[in-house]
Amino acid sequence: MKFQAPKGTRDFYPADLAWRNHLTDAWRRVSIRNGFEQVDGPVYESLDLYKAKSGEGIVSELFHFEDRGGRELAIRPEFTPTLARMVAAKANSLPKPIKWFCTPNLCRAERPQRGRVREHWQWNIDMLGVDGPSADAEVIATAVDFFQSVGLTPSHLKFKVSHRETVRHILNKLGVPDDKMLDAFGLLDRRDKVEPAEFAKDAARLGLDADRVDRFEQTSRMKYRVGELARLGQVIGADESLRDLEALDEQLQAFGVADWCEYDLGIVRGLAYYTGTVFEVHEVSGAERAVAGGGRYDKLIELFGGPATPAVGFGMGDVVISLVMQDKGLVPDSVEAVPDVFLIAATDDAAGRIPALATSLRRQNIHARFSYKTTRNVGKLLKEAAVVSARFAVILDDDGMQLKNLATGEQSQVAAEDLPTHLKS
Repeated sequence: MKFQAPKGTRDFYPADLAWRNHLTDAWRRVSIRNGFEQVDGPVYESLDLYKAKSGEGIVSELFHFEDRGGRELAIRPEFTPTLARMVAAKANSLPKPIKWFCTPNLCRAERPQRGRVREHWQWNIDMLGVDGPSADAEVIATAVDFFQSVGLTPSHLKFKVSHRETVRHILNKLGVPDDKMLDAFGLLDRRDKVEPAEFAKDAARLGLDADRVDRFEQTSRMKYRVGELARLGQVIGADESLRDLEALDEQLQAFGVADWCEYDLGIVRGLAYYTGTVFEVHEVSGAERAVAGGGRYDKLIELFGGPATPAVGFGMGDVVISLVMQDKGLVPDSVEAVPDVFLIAATDDAAGRIPALATSLRRQNIHARFSYKTTRNVGKLLKEAAVVSARFAVILDDDGMQLKNLATGEQSQVAAEDLPTHLKS
């Protein structure tokens, strides 16, 4: 019987896993240098944890099961509920601000398609305890730091930034009542996934006449650069509605990420727990779905039994960012660990010395490999060393050893006791 990986999952052969590790290592380096500490949690939680955050509707999107004790559990589809539970449990003893990151694997029971699978790895950045736009700007700046570190620029990606209270003020002015505001947010969130006629029909259900439906549509398409809030206020005739964005505008400029950002009032992030700033990172050409998304969620820790705690964060999956980097030619040819040295035995007697030499070098943190073939043909063995991209080859014979630089071809006699120094240099 033949078996395949479950639908929506991936097998990671050595080169594939090397890329995933390369990506998660980059996330980790960027997180740490921006002052974030790594955390993690269980791969499954109580099903009620996800219901508390997202409602009963989330159940159909989860892989859930009942354990032997009759408890309803679910494999984690996201990390934010776990983070909220962890913070709520120790809120009074955790030093503020809380700056945490994680790179968990997550599972969600959805239809696999380009850019979306059922199991993926995700980078989460969260900052809690700072009630002000400096935290919003800092988490955005942390994402920018990562993008720059892998060669991406504002010509590749844009942060589409909005504020739910700003959008609420504008929609109120257009005539959307408070009891239909979440419906309006949901419509804005799917504006690019529905036909214009359907968009207009759904907007009319919010109680808007034809003229206001048109203005609602135009509002959802507005985009302005950081530093242009005054012009945006003039266009919508609602300067006071932009108050929530003014301080953020200043902080985005202070953190030096203004060129990466634009205001897009159609971005509201459909999830109900967002309370203020929201943003998504889009590939400029539109070839991929959102690379990352996040925002401010100031009420979530209270929902899980903790004290009132301001919070902001984002998540970025490995699938879409990998596709973007591939499309832009930014994935290195190889990210696999290459050997420092490949040991070659030119004689049978020399072959007997290979295991001890390899062990000695490895214990000194030198990546050493050797051939498992019985041939003593040095030329063939050098080709094997080249295939694995070894930096050096050491050729052992009955008289000693030769060190060969496989990049330059330079070769010289070397004493065994001096070999580690040569390899490390």
